[in-house]
Amino acid sequence: MKHLIGIPALLLLAAAAYAFPRQQPQQAQGVQQPQAAKIPNGSKVFVAPMGGFEVPLKKAIKDKKVPMEVVEQREQADYEITGTSESKKAGAAKKIILGSWHSDEDASIKVADLKSGEIVYGYAVHKQDSAHGQRSTAEACAKHLKDEAIAPK
Repeated sequence: MKHLIGIPALLLLAAAAYAFPRQQPQQAQGVQQPQAAKIPNGSKVFVAPMGGFEVPLKKAIKDKKVPMEVVEQREQADYEITGTSESKKAGAAKKIILGSWHSDEDASIKVADLKSGEIVYGYAVHKQDSAHGQRSTAEACAKHLKDEAIAPK
């Protein structure tokens, strides 16, 4: 008898869900959503010191063919990349229990327009059990910088 009462209740619930579908939030007409500013292709960028992370980041920008020119003097640049990087080496428990000697890596970068001071792009990455350390996070930062922040030719 208990099951006979439960079945109609489920059918009623299913019918109500079908009759009242979720409404999608409506956007105001005539109002455009702000779009992220794109960095012009071929812009000059200065990579600020980041506790050693700037070295693999510069190499990754070159290796991933990010269409930016890295300059050594901040005064010559249109944009500046700043950020942080942290490595957490595998502890004894991780090595013994999981058998993993790889580190956990975190990095974040932001790109600022030096003329206006505006932050035009930001990216953060976490790599767990990173086989290549900072290189992995630097390559992820460079790839996303190329794919998301640089304007097409």
